[in-house]
Amino acid sequence: MSRDETPPGLTQATARKALGQHFLFDPDILKRTALAAGPVEGRTVIEVGPGPGGLTRALLDNGAGKVIAVEADERFADALKTWPEAETGRLHVILKDARKVRWEQAIAELGGETPAMIIANLPYNVGTPLLVNWLKAGPWRGEMALMFQKEVAERVCAKPNTDHYGRLAVLAHAVCDPHIAFTLPPGAFRPPPKVDSAVAVLHPLPQEKVFPHLAKLEEVAGAAFGQRRKMLRAGLKPLAKRHGLKAAEWLEGLDIDPTARAETLSQEEFRRMASSLVKPA
Repeated sequence: MSRDETPPGLTQATARKALGQHFLFDPDILKRTALAAGPVEGRTVIEVGPGPGGLTRALLDNGAGKVIAVEADERFADALKTWPEAETGRLHVILKDARKVRWEQAIAELGGETPAMIIANLPYNVGTPLLVNWLKAGPWRGEMALMFQKEVAERVCAKPNTDHYGRLAVLAHAVCDPHIAFTLPPGAFRPPPKVDSAVAVLHPLPQEKVFPHLAKLEEVAGAAFGQRRKMLRAGLKPLAKRHGLKAAEWLEGLDIDPTARAETLSQEEFRRMASSLVKPA
């Protein structure tokens, strides 16, 4: 089989640029992606953007108990519904924009078990908003292995004092332990994207280490990194004012240097700022 041929059993259809589709067909890469976050045997797995079904097949062949595949392209959704696993109930296909799916409800209605894994070669145009929603999810969400553009994966996994450290990393580290499992060049995909890709693996933190006030953390991180070239006292001035605070005094009271910049702050310091803005119940 040549590199430009679709493997047997998968849908013969071209990618749609508007949907951010880039397909993987290499069985070794697909298996590596399927198992990047750990064994899938017996687990309920959510997959977004299955396309022709290469990763779907890898998940099923490696023992996933139930795969819930969400696909916005009816060509691929219709084809996946004809698979034998769809008839036996191991594969459920939802034709819908993944950003509009009520995940916990869908898992319950389809007889899935939680925590569900999320394993996907994400369409480039929806990857970040989907991840942010999953980070905010309840205990239904388990381990994640997500294929992003490499730069996005680096932003998810970044540590303080690095170029890619920002809002996304602060949110990710508040609830998960993220790392990049491996990277792939454009030539691994059809059609080839213009950039490298990477699989980010996110293992949930123990419950006692999860930061509970994610909305406030996102507010603080968004404000801090929205003007990342400024000192904190300047960048956070509008946020502090909204909460009836003076930025420099607020930061000093939290033992945070008002002249520091956002990219130097630790997860603990961001948590401290967010917690201070939570109103008592």
